[in-house]
Amino acid sequence: MRYEIRVSGVLQETTRREGFPELESRVVPDHTVLYGDVVDEAHLFGLLNRCQALGLRVTELHRLPE
Repeated sequence: MRYEIRVSGVLQETTRREGFPELESRVVPDHTVLYGDVVDEAHLFGLLNRCQALGLRVTELHRLPE
């Protein structure tokens, strides 16, 4: 499964790389988009927990077409 997680604000490259090493990312105006393969629901919830631990506000979550 592939997912896209959009968070409010622009994350520094170091935070993106170290906080979410398994995901790719891109910055769009006022948001950071994290995307990539998610193994299962536990992995997805782990990613969301990391967002919460880093104080990020998730604004959108989408499952991407395969």
